[in-house]
Amino acid sequence: MIFSDPASVAVVGASDDPAKWGHWLARGALIGHDRRAVHLVNRGGKAVLGRPTVRSLSELDEAPELVVLAVPAAHVPAVVDEALAVGVRGFVGITAGIDEGVIRRIREAGARLLGPNCLGVFDAATSLHLAWGRFQAGSLGVVSQSGQVGLEIAGLAASSGIGVSRFVSVGNQADVTATEALLELVSHDLTTVVGVYLESFGPGIVAAMSELRAAGKPVVLLTVGSSVAAQEAALTHTGALTSSLDVVDAACRRAGAIRVLTPAALVDLAAVLTSGVPRGRRVGVISDSGGQGAIAADLAVANGLAVPELSAVDGLPAGASKRNPIDLAGAGEQDMTNYARAIEVLVRGGEVDSVVLSGYFGSYGEDTPSLESLEVTVANEICSLARRPGVTVVVHSMRDDSAAVRELRAGGVPVHHTIERAVASLGHASRLTANSPQITPRDTTTSAFQPGYLAARELLNFVRFPRAHAVTTTADVETTTLTGPFALKADWLTHKSEHDAVKINLTDPAAAFEEMRARLGPGTYVLEEMDTREHTVELIVGARRDDSFGPVVLVGAGGIHAELFRDTVVELAPVTAATARDMLARLASAPLLEGWRGAPAPDVAALAEVVARVSETLAARPDLAEIELNPVRVGPDGVLAVDAVVVSGITSAPLTLSATVRL
Repeated sequence: MIFSDPASVAVVGASDDPAKWGHWLARGALIGHDRRAVHLVNRGGKAVLGRPTVRSLSELDEAPELVVLAVPAAHVPAVVDEALAVGVRGFVGITAGIDEGVIRRIREAGARLLGPNCLGVFDAATSLHLAWGRFQAGSLGVVSQSGQVGLEIAGLAASSGIGVSRFVSVGNQADVTATEALLELVSHDLTTVVGVYLESFGPGIVAAMSELRAAGKPVVLLTVGSSVAAQEAALTHTGALTSSLDVVDAACRRAGAIRVLTPAALVDLAAVLTSGVPRGRRVGVISDSGGQGAIAADLAVANGLAVPELSAVDGLPAGASKRNPIDLAGAGEQDMTNYARAIEVLVRGGEVDSVVLSGYFGSYGEDTPSLESLEVTVANEICSLARRPGVTVVVHSMRDDSAAVRELRAGGVPVHHTIERAVASLGHASRLTANSPQITPRDTTTSAFQPGYLAARELLNFVRFPRAHAVTTTADVETTTLTGPFALKADWLTHKSEHDAVKINLTDPAAAFEEMRARLGPGTYVLEEMDTREHTVELIVGARRDDSFGPVVLVGAGGIHAELFRDTVVELAPVTAATARDMLARLASAPLLEGWRGAPAPDVAALAEVVARVSETLAARPDLAEIELNPVRVGPDGVLAVDAVVVSGITSAPLTLSATVRL
C-alpha cells in the first residue's frame, strides 16, 4: 500500500513559497495528517505552512514509508542514498532528469519509484494528496502518462460532477508502470470507471484493462498517434496496412474498453458510464422543442444509435407528439413535472435502452428564480427514474451550471452543455462490450522455420494452395505433370514483384524459367498451376507481432491493390472463427462476400477458418514475426491461397501479465 495509503510520508523540498512544487506537495500531504505521519524536509530548516521542518531525513526518529522528491535533479542522488540508508521503501519522483544510476539503486534496494517526471498521486479514500493541483473526490480513477493531461481530466471530472477517486501520474514509468497502477484500481472501492492517457503501451496492459472490465469498471482510453507516421517497418503488406491506432483499437475491443479522442470526450463518456453501461443502442429523445429533438435524433443516428418507433407511450401530456423524438410542444414550460413524466413513460415502456432529455431544462431557475425550487424537485425525480435498472438517462441542458444541473449531477445523471457531446458520449457507451475471453491457440509444430515459399506452404498446411512443383532445371519444367496456365516464382524471395520474380498466365513455362534463372541465378523455383475459377474474391490474410500488444491478425481487400484501397480490419490474435467472420463483415468490401450482383456467394465459413488458423499459428510461434497470404482467392467451392510469405525472427515472448507489487 506504499503509493495508496502509506503510514507516513516525507516531502523533501518542502517550501513556503506558493510558486514552488514543494509548497503544493507539502500542502497536499498535510491534508492527510490525521491519517498518517507527515514530515516536511527543508534544507534550511525553515517552517513551512506554519509547521516545523527537518533539514534531512536522517534527523527523523523513524524512516518514512514514502518520500516525495521535489528537489532539483542534482540533489536527488544524495537524497535517495540517505533515504535508502534509513529504510525508505517508496519514492514519488516529481523531479525530471533523475539519473539512471539512481533509479537502479532504488530497484536494487527493493524499493519502488513512481515516476520520475510525474505529477504525483491522489487517493480520495485515504486522504493521500501528493500531487500538484486540487482534486474533487468522486468515482473516476485516472492513470496518466502525462501529468498535465491527467490534471485536465481531473479538472473536467470535477466540473462534470463525477470527480476523481484515484489519480496516478506515472511519468517516465522507470519502475512503477501504468499496468500496475491500473491493476490497483480493480479492488479500489471508490472507483467505478477508469480513464487512461497513455503514449506507449507496455506488457500486460490489455490484461489489466480486461480485469477492470470484468470487475465492472469500464476503461476509457485516450492516446495519440493518428497524425504521425506511426506505421512500423515491415516485410509484408500486413505490416504496412496496420497502423498503431488500428492495433490500439483492437486491444480495446479485446479488453472491453473504448478509445476516445480528447480529455473532454473521456470525461463525458465516464460520466455516462458511472450510471452503468447501456444495455443496447435504442434511444428515446425528449424535448420541449421540435427543432432540438430533431437535431438530437439526427445526431443519435450519426453516432450509431437507433431511434425506434414507440408504441407504449400512454401518459404523455396532451398535445405532445407520441413519435420518437417526443416533442412536449410547450408542455414542459407549462408544467416542468412533464419532463419527469415523459422520462417515466419511456422507462416504463421498455422500448428504449437510454433516454436523452434535450433543451431548456436546467435553465428555468436561473432565468426565473421563483421556479428554481420546482426545477430542483423535478431534477430529483429524474435522478430517481435514472436509478431504475435498464435505462440510462442523459441530459443536454442549455445551462452548464445551475441548481437543477448540480442536482442532476449529484444524483448520478450526466449533464452536457451541448447536444453533440451528450449524444456522442451515449453512442460511445452503447458500443462498450464485455471483454473477450482469452483464446489458447492449438498446438503447432515448434521445429525451426526454413524460409521460402515452399516452406511457408508446408507450415500453413491447413490452407489449400494450387498444385505446385519445385524446379531447378529446364528439364524439371518440361517434364511437369501440372496443368496450365502456369505461375513461376523464385522460392527464396519475399518481395517477388519487386524483383520481377513471379510470372503468371504462362503457356510456355520453360522459356520463362530460363529467362528468370539467367537473371536471378540458380536456385529453387516453384512452378504452380494458376487458379482459373470464376466468381472468386481476392483478399489478404496476415498476422504480425506488434511490439506493444503481441500477435495481431488482419483481413482486407487483397491482391495488387491492397495498399491502394486499405480496406482492412485488425484484431489481436488469436481469434476464433466467429470473430474472424465478424472481421470479414466489417470490411467495406463485405458485400462481395455475400454474392455481389447475383454472383454465387463465396465460402465465407472456410475463409473465416483460415483467418483463425493463421492467427493461432503466429500466436503459438514466437519465433515467427509475420505471416501473410496474399491474395487469398475465395469462391463458392472454398479458399485457395496463391501466395504466402512467412518471416522468421526471434522476438520477445508473447505478452503476459507479470506479477506486480501492490501499490
